[in-house]
Amino acid sequence: MTSTAQHQAATLAELTTLRVGGPAARTVVATTRQQVVDAVSAADASGEPVLVVGGGSNLVVGDGGFDGTVVVVRTRGVELESGDWCGGAFLHVDAGEDWDALVARAVANGWSGVECLSGIPGTVGATPVQNVGAYGQQLSDVLASVQTWDRKDGRLRTIPAFNCHLRYRDSLFKDEPGRYVILEVVLQLPINDLAAPVRYAELAAQMGAEPGERRPLAEVRDAVLALRRRKGMVLDETDHDTWSTGSFFTNPLLTAEQADALPPDAPRHDGGEGRVKTSAAWLVERAGFPRGFGLAGESSPAALSSKHTLAVTNRGTATAADVLAVARAVRDGVRERFGVELVPEPELVGCSL
Repeated sequence: MTSTAQHQAATLAELTTLRVGGPAARTVVATTRQQVVDAVSAADASGEPVLVVGGGSNLVVGDGGFDGTVVVVRTRGVELESGDWCGGAFLHVDAGEDWDALVARAVANGWSGVECLSGIPGTVGATPVQNVGAYGQQLSDVLASVQTWDRKDGRLRTIPAFNCHLRYRDSLFKDEPGRYVILEVVLQLPINDLAAPVRYAELAAQMGAEPGERRPLAEVRDAVLALRRRKGMVLDETDHDTWSTGSFFTNPLLTAEQADALPPDAPRHDGGEGRVKTSAAWLVERAGFPRGFGLAGESSPAALSSKHTLAVTNRGTATAADVLAVARAVRDGVRERFGVELVPEPELVGCSL
């Protein structure tokens, strides 16, 4: 272990945006890539479980905590390798960098391709895991490669974007959970003051634009942030609607037969590979779970957001068990009403649905 790594005791509630989770047996705050590798390697050598945490925005930890080493990634660094009109801006970004701060920097510099991903909480290192996406953009559009520590082979490994197997809310890193610790993300961003043509009617309406119209990067970023704030999806310590993991369930990818069994007015979109994507929020609402739904009414310690039915929120005093009880009720209700199994989007550690 390098001497500059910081050690501290902490509950996982302090390290997650949902603000639930019990204590960690040991916590290491790593500020360099080498410290990350050393901390993970030391725990692996001793047979101790490891949990790597960035911004904690996609994590639900059980009330019993984590009986192992929690490695908190706080590495920093953004290096512009090259930037020209032909190749675009080629950026090397440390995993611990704040994602939205990076988006703001890209917009300010005329680096396009991520402006619709504004306001998404968490760190850069987490973005390839979920292939984060919003309003018609996703990380796979601009990812060049990922540098990782391969715990299985005990070596540094750079993985080209193609081999990351990025797809809707999925990737190689979810296919082989725990194997790869992401140290650096390399992005290739086109240089343009205008965003790509607006694909989403909701975003176009926010800007007073027509679908397919192009607007300045800063205008698109501002519009996305306004939409996300309206849905309680931009972190705010004073707003319990933002004490969440964002959308708790992914939009289901259905077979054609499953999609045909849904009511005629259910949303249906091309999910690729012959599948149909529908809206988890639509299913939740039509199954009888409105915004603000909680198991104990207005006094519920955990409840669906009052702004967005897909977010399960901590109203200030919730435990992980409270959050999971609400999620479980919603999942079971949708299954009973529509025969569709909702899949949780956040990583569940020491707990389950």
